[in-house]
Amino acid sequence: MDLNDIGFSNIRLPDDKNSYIYTYDPRIETFPEEVFLHEFLHSLERDMKEHGYDIPALHSNEQHGYVDQPKIGLKDWYHAYMTKTILDKTTNTYIGLYPEVYTMKPPHKSEFDYPINVSFNQEPKNVFDDIKDMIGVLIGVFKGQTV
Repeated sequence: MDLNDIGFSNIRLPDDKNSYIYTYDPRIETFPEEVFLHEFLHSLERDMKEHGYDIPALHSNEQHGYVDQPKIGLKDWYHAYMTKTILDKTTNTYIGLYPEVYTMKPPHKSEFDYPINVSFNQEPKNVFDDIKDMIGVLIGVFKGQTV
């Protein structure tokens, strides 16, 4: 997911421990952990590409012979993607995320010079409150403050 064209993953889960999101849904056969992992892998995929690495797209699982399976979803694909054990049949080499991705810093430090705290538990009440909040953040940035 994208936040202000910066490209960060934003995974929002409710505080309610009784929420259906924390349980397995037999209709769609998806665990909430799979969604979290998927979005996290998108951020690692982006980091690798911005550092100049040539890696397969996260959504290219079927092209490499991995399909969404009942009960386990794309577990095999995610494991191979994270451990760089996808066999590329055209080059006969292993592809996936390079191990360096787990230790490297984000590619553009300038995107982190003026961090903005995002209130995940508070939805804007209306468009005017949202605009007012954005203007307040911008004024703080121009004054050299972090919000």
